[in-house]
Amino acid sequence: MSGNDELASWIARACEELGLAPMTVAEQGAILDLARDVAHNVARPGAPLTAFLLGVAVGRGADPEATRARLVALVNER
Repeated sequence: MSGNDELASWIARACEELGLAPMTVAEQGAILDLARDVAHNVARPGAPLTAFLLGVAVGRGADPEATRARLVALVNER
């Protein structure tokens, strides 16, 4: 199984386990891009922590794309 297939399978299984709708490829890409930007421009350990914070905010009702955009803007302010 290729890395992309393994990731897709993991994400699908994790979503199912958590009772979440499957993630689109675009959603996955946007989160991975955010994590990459944080890792390269802030600090590597900040990548998963920022993704977690995004998830918490969205879980509390924030718009996913708007919240991600705010975090990207914050990274770009550095």
